[in-house]
Amino acid sequence: MTRQEAIDKVLSLFNEGYACSQAILLAFGPEFNVDEKSAKLLSATFGGGMGRLREKCGAVTGSFMVFGLAYAPENPKDMDNKLLSYRRVRELNNAIDEVYGTTACGELLKKFATREAVEQRQHHQMICTKVLAETAGRLFDMLKEDGKI
Repeated sequence: MTRQEAIDKVLSLFNEGYACSQAILLAFGPEFNVDEKSAKLLSATFGGGMGRLREKCGAVTGSFMVFGLAYAPENPKDMDNKLLSYRRVRELNNAIDEVYGTTACGELLKKFATREAVEQRQHHQMICTKVLAETAGRLFDMLKEDGKI
């Protein structure tokens, strides 16, 4: 999978109706032997900023799940990989925050969409697809840099 293929896959899944978190995990999950059904179910409740709480953006939380698959150790005493996974989470979060000024779903919506646009679900094209593409690209780059994909 190339960077652009990853971005295109994420956007295609999102446009099919999957939540941001699902689109990320569905696109990257196969790289880590996660089957489609598991990816759909595990990430389903993280949409809308975690169950529409408008907290952490679903593109970001979906990426955190991918980092778990890529970096987190199976052995709880493997602190090197545990800390690497935590570092990657912070790096991605900070990168998206730098670009958009926040990684909170509700704040993104307030900054880049009107209330009416959100009510009419127009925010998906106004901001969500932009954040998804940016996040998927950065996620891909980080995984590639570390030889994970």
